Amino acid sequence: MITTERRRRATAFLLTSAAALTTVTVSVTPASATGSLDGVWRMDGYGTVVSVEDGGRRMREYETAGTGCLPGEVTELTAGTATLEPAGPGRARLGPAGSAGHRTLRRVAALPAACADPSPAKNPRAVFDTFWQTYKENYPFFAMKGIDWQATRNHYRPQITNRTTDDELFTILTKMIEPLHDGHTYLTRGDCGAKPDNCFGGHRADTPFPSAELIKKIDASITAQVGAVHQWGQGHGKGKIAFADLPDGTGYLRLTGFVNYTDDRTFEADAAELDRALDAVFTDRRVRSLRGLVLDLRFNGGGSDRLGLRVAERLTDRPYTAYLKQARDDPENPSKFTPAEPVRVLPHHGPVYTGPVALLTGRLTISAGETTTQALMGRAPGVVRIGQNTNGSFSDVLERRLPNDWRFGLPNEVFRDAGTGRSYDGDGIAPHVRVPVFTDAEFAAGRDSALAEARRRLAPAGRP
Repeated sequence: MITTERRRRATAFLLTSAAALTTVTVSVTPASATGSLDGVWRMDGYGTVVSVEDGGRRMREYETAGTGCLPGEVTELTAGTATLEPAGPGRARLGPAGSAGHRTLRRVAALPAACADPSPAKNPRAVFDTFWQTYKENYPFFAMKGIDWQATRNHYRPQITNRTTDDELFTILTKMIEPLHDGHTYLTRGDCGAKPDNCFGGHRADTPFPSAELIKKIDASITAQVGAVHQWGQGHGKGKIAFADLPDGTGYLRLTGFVNYTDDRTFEADAAELDRALDAVFTDRRVRSLRGLVLDLRFNGGGSDRLGLRVAERLTDRPYTAYLKQARDDPENPSKFTPAEPVRVLPHHGPVYTGPVALLTGRLTISAGETTTQALMGRAPGVVRIGQNTNGSFSDVLERRLPNDWRFGLPNEVFRDAGTGRSYDGDGIAPHVRVPVFTDAEFAAGRDSALAEARRRLAPAGRP
């Protein structure tokens, strides 16, 4: 399912959010201007075939795997949320608005025969097989995580019969993916907000779900350290974007997510709100006077990679490559990916800050918080990273539906370093300076070592 950037959120936040699962609408360049885009297209990677109809005004997705095909919802193609455009003979390019990069489509003669079946089998084994096969064909990290996926099937499939209950099946499927400890894996049945037991979200073993109590402690700690609460406590974007001018002439910018800044809950509205906030921060006067900037992403659950790039664009006066993006592209070969697409940082058309930046990260820097961290690694002058490793979950979430209408998701992409080709999935991006982040000892002592270290490094010469 092509979905909005809100589905890129880290699943560490899945059980604390009541956000609905929503389907994105996308827009196309008018067929009259480019030649018809109507017809059937197979997407490189992503296990998806799409049918474009009505002069490029409507699209239906079909989720394909070795077990068959599940027709998706019909989507009216409307303006402002993505682009679909020709990319050469028999090729097109889809760009979901909140996602970095594009997806290549190749024209095919017709839908796979399996997509014509209006009533796929819904028995427990059919559900199990679709779930297992989709992971087999799309998940890139089994070897890195030391998981034998075939052995997982051999262990659990004999436990599935026609008498297996929904509760038993849900438990088995979650047990299969829990050992991945992957923040971009999830399984849901029904309403997560009303019944948390209907939802499973993967997470690192060393990074528990952020409780309301932990969030309260984090907010109180930062307020105590930054002071001048009135400057940033309300913030922008429903409090997810906050800034303070600090007494030593540095600035403090905190972003706790890249999604749902407004009640409109669309990429366009989020982008407009972020731009308003960044315009207020990066004024002509401030970019000239700031002695340094602390960018705090330690508690950032992700969202839109494209919004993260908008932040990086305010911090450079020269274009550069943020990272390379690829998707797994062979059901039988987990080492084969689509060609690497460079994702660029282009300077903002307006005031930009090019002075010293200290970036705070930790295990709760997840998803788009991590791709933003990665995007800043190519900045010149360099950004000093302080804190702990990021979470290690970079990919967009590939959303899928099971024959019984349960929903699940998994990563199928790799974000690579533009210079070395390295992936930071699993371990996350390491800091240059390692200090504690949001520990009980830090809270008890009223201390924030990462913020203190950042301010020390950015302090003018001769001042503490």
